[in-house]
Amino acid sequence: MSSELEVRLLREKLLEYLREDVGFGDITSNSIIPASLHAEATITVNSDGVVAGIRESAYIFQVAGIEVVDQVDDGVWARNGQAILRVRGATRSILTIERTALNILMRMSGIASLTHTLVEEARSVNPKIRIACTRKTTPGFRIFEKRAVELGGGDTHRLRLDDAILIKSNHTAAVGGVEEAIKRAKLNASFTKKIEVEVTSLDQAVKAAKLKPDILMLDNMPPHEVEDVVMRLREMGLRDKLLVEVSGGVTPDTLKAFAKTGVDIISMGMLTHSAKALDINLRITKTWVPHDEERQ
Repeated sequence: MSSELEVRLLREKLLEYLREDVGFGDITSNSIIPASLHAEATITVNSDGVVAGIRESAYIFQVAGIEVVDQVDDGVWARNGQAILRVRGATRSILTIERTALNILMRMSGIASLTHTLVEEARSVNPKIRIACTRKTTPGFRIFEKRAVELGGGDTHRLRLDDAILIKSNHTAAVGGVEEAIKRAKLNASFTKKIEVEVTSLDQAVKAAKLKPDILMLDNMPPHEVEDVVMRLREMGLRDKLLVEVSGGVTPDTLKAFAKTGVDIISMGMLTHSAKALDINLRITKTWVPHDEERQ
């Protein structure tokens, strides 16, 4: 897929969000604001955090004929009170676009900020570890939530079900065990797709590792059990031949303990399903009628 087509598809999604909010028109702004009135508006963060969604919100404003005068880069750390985007154009249009743009910025920035915090914490004890999100995302908004994780320094994990093979407990239960599931996956899957298998015990981990999947996911295992698995894999000469991921039961309070075990990846659903939106607002800073020198 060409980058031009990718951008086009993403923009279509953004327009869908705008259509959802606007409906047949902003009857409040159209009733109160003169069509001739223009304005400049500034979007500001009201708490410290990583900014994400600038690209998306800028596009939405531009679609409505609003000029983006100034903006920060996605992924920057912004301080409380910092302006991150400034726009100029028809006042009605600015107010019509406002909520959709802010919703995207607040949601994406909240995810990026939480991801940044947790990545920094985990890497303070394990510099090479990756913090990844999961598919616990908002339907229709996944690509933007995943991008926010990336902007915060995290890993996107699978974007969709067709990215990789991830054999979970229900898959193994359906076919009679971890070993049978891995064998079937290797027999039927393309060589281009990685195979990851979820295990819940040391015994399962050893059985799965012997069949040489690409990634071993240790699910809902406490740190001391994760350490036992990592040690056993080293003893068997298998540790360097596969990636080890921890998932389930990881919280900000236990993150460092898991990172110290020597695993490669920690995946956390909370990055997308529990991130608090960053507080961001838009304020009209000046208004004027074109060709009129008087500014309010």
